[in-house]
Amino acid sequence: MATGGAGLIALVAGIVALGIVSQVLGDRFRVPSIIFLLSVGLLLGPLSGLVLSERIITVDTFGGALPAIVGLAVAIIVFEGAFHLRIEDLHQASSASFWLVTLGAAISLVGTAAVVHYALTTPWDIAFLIGALLVATGPTVISPILEVVPVRDRVGTALETEGIVNDVTAAVLAVVVFEVVVLGEGFGTAEIVVEFLTKIGVGLLVGTVVAGALWYLLQYVDLSPGNAPQNARLLVLAGALVAYALASSWTSEAGIAAVATAGIIVGNVDIPYEADITEFKGDVTLIVLSFVFIALAALLNFEDLPLGLGGLVVVIVVALVLRPLLVFLSTTGGRFTREERVFMSLVGPRGIIPASVATLFAVRLRAEGLDAAATTLVGTVFLVIFATVVFGGGLARYFAEYLDVIPMRSLIVGGGKVGRDLATRLEARGENVVIVEDDESIVTTARDEGFAVHAGDGTANDVLRSAGAENASTVVATTGDDDVNLLVARLAATTFDTDRVISRVNHPENVEAFEDLDVDTISSTEATSWAIDNRIERPALWNWMTELGQSGDVQEFEVTAEDVAGKTIAGLSGAIPEGCLIALVSRNGENKVPDGDFELQQGDRITLVGLNESVQNALERFHPAD
Repeated sequence: MATGGAGLIALVAGIVALGIVSQVLGDRFRVPSIIFLLSVGLLLGPLSGLVLSERIITVDTFGGALPAIVGLAVAIIVFEGAFHLRIEDLHQASSASFWLVTLGAAISLVGTAAVVHYALTTPWDIAFLIGALLVATGPTVISPILEVVPVRDRVGTALETEGIVNDVTAAVLAVVVFEVVVLGEGFGTAEIVVEFLTKIGVGLLVGTVVAGALWYLLQYVDLSPGNAPQNARLLVLAGALVAYALASSWTSEAGIAAVATAGIIVGNVDIPYEADITEFKGDVTLIVLSFVFIALAALLNFEDLPLGLGGLVVVIVVALVLRPLLVFLSTTGGRFTREERVFMSLVGPRGIIPASVATLFAVRLRAEGLDAAATTLVGTVFLVIFATVVFGGGLARYFAEYLDVIPMRSLIVGGGKVGRDLATRLEARGENVVIVEDDESIVTTARDEGFAVHAGDGTANDVLRSAGAENASTVVATTGDDDVNLLVARLAATTFDTDRVISRVNHPENVEAFEDLDVDTISSTEATSWAIDNRIERPALWNWMTELGQSGDVQEFEVTAEDVAGKTIAGLSGAIPEGCLIALVSRNGENKVPDGDFELQQGDRITLVGLNESVQNALERFHPAD
């Protein structure tokens, strides 16, 4: 459908509005919003053509501007994902991340090309082009899943790193395959490798230079005191676009590598107004992502999709054979449990890079008279995107709950200062925390600070249930009203049979009422006097305890490893990481400070004290996941 200036403005506004609605629906139903975005795209594209005389969106709708629009949008999206990747988190999954983006990518490339070639009788050049594109999982689909499914840090870091790096390598590799193999530039193997490395190298160089310039401007240049946060946000956005444009003008598709490099560097250096920049970039990315996904899905033709037996074979092999194979090989010998590896195997949706690049390649292929190749390329890529997004994205939370890969869930009723401080400490240990609060101003404050908040009255049965009380291992009542806390504790202990219920008690005379319910109590009076006493008599311990979760940690757990029973503390010295010690052992209700000759038994409760990483490593040794 051809559109004039006013019509195009109305169409773009409508797409953006529908994209925002899709994001809201994704949050509401706790599934990745890409499912709704793709559905809206189909409604505005092929489905509208079945109902109206003309499709609402066609290739001609945006004129020749679509490639530029998509390119700049992809730059913003990739920069956003890279900005959130923290280098200090990579040690949790560094080995797995490396193998996922090397060995895993190679398995995905070759395996996908082979199944496309044989199942769809596609020439090898087009098959390898499709394989190169489908290497990318991408932060645009992984990040929304991780927001819905709060897995352990090591799992999330591995998946996010794979998505960001593979977005870059897949885009560059696909361009090399397209230009060298499909269009027949006549390069040999050595030239192909050089071309690939050149594009990556240009991207790394430009990205590093732009990131350095941004850091210098943000740190040392007066950005106008009155509007400094706003100017910082705009400067970073401009930097991402400049990095993309400079690298792309140097050599095609190096821009993706440039924005990824710039995003990682800027996100990991100390810059002012980081919170403002993060929030602004997130909003811009959501709008851009919504527009591009809807627009690209709308350009699809149903007849292009290989919906027969061959297409089914491709989807099954890509999602249920190649994905598990590359995940299990890449995570061998790592810290991942079997259940976590299965979860990672089931979650490998493809996203914006395959969709956008395939669409742009199809336009060029049709210009070369290769209509059949263009149809196969777009149809196969979008079929895999649809299938993996619906399967891996839509069912991710169910997979996670069935496999029990979501960390311990704690429910905090009361989002005041005490509740939020407790939530901060629990989340620092990797727990999945939900705050329940009915005061709208406190709800807003807690959400602004980044907490997951369920708005409602914590004394209502249905509110606690919808907040996840049935699956919570711990419920903590932290309000300033003992009557409210007592009711919450009673509901958690009786209705939901929660493993552990803890309550703040504001008035000492009410402690007995809580203890009658077998609720663990923390008396505000006693806690305050205890803290003051520690501050006076044990200042070093007091300082260390207040910093728990930042560098040090204390964990108590039950020994479940069978090979530990019967061994002494001294005999386990090699298994206890440096920077960690066993401070206390509880057996049959008695607490003991163990010496080297103390013999551990299965069922003993151990208290570990030490550095964060050392305590976590010891925890996995003595209390392995099922």
